[in-house]
Amino acid sequence: MYADRFAGGRRFNPAGLLAAVGINAGVVAALMIAAPHVTRTFDDPLEITSIPIASPPPPEPEPQPRTAAARPDRIETVPPVVPRPADDGPIVVADPLPTLPGPTGIATGMGEGTGFAIDPPAPPAPVIVAPGLDPRHAADLQPDYPAAERRMGNPGKVTVRVLIGADGRVKEVEPVSATSDAFFRATRDQALRRWRFRPGTRDGVPQAAWRTMSVTFVMQD
Repeated sequence: MYADRFAGGRRFNPAGLLAAVGINAGVVAALMIAAPHVTRTFDDPLEITSIPIASPPPPEPEPQPRTAAARPDRIETVPPVVPRPADDGPIVVADPLPTLPGPTGIATGMGEGTGFAIDPPAPPAPVIVAPGLDPRHAADLQPDYPAAERRMGNPGKVTVRVLIGADGRVKEVEPVSATSDAFFRATRDQALRRWRFRPGTRDGVPQAAWRTMSVTFVMQD
């Protein structure tokens, strides 16, 4: 009895199925109409570029086996060639180790060179002293005034060179300049008779020497 009651309530109703399908279809259509219409546009055209695929790199070369380089056992250098100067005569080479001069003044080398002579040192220069006036005879230097020149009132001047001997006396008189012959003769005579000098010397030894003297003649009132 219970089985029949539940079986009768679950029977299939075709009208209800059609109504349900119609409602769902109406809902879907409404949703499609109400949804916004979206359209996608592209401003720029799409460019397609082909990218070349790089070729694989070539295989690396296989390393060559190293061989030991041949090195010379000895390096020989060639000396530079120096041109020889023109032959102007024999070349004299000094002895590298000369010795001091011996008693004979000859020095010989220690090598195979020939010996060479050393000149003796030059003697020192002699000491020469010129003749000078003897103050003891200073008053005898002035000659007498020539009478003719005195009468005319003429002054005069005489310069002479005198040779003074080893004894201090005048041996010779040579004129250098004179106002007149009378003044020169008066000076010459006075020099030969009265002039006295200290003789000149050479290394302390008296000797004859020349000296220049001047005499002036002036009138005195």
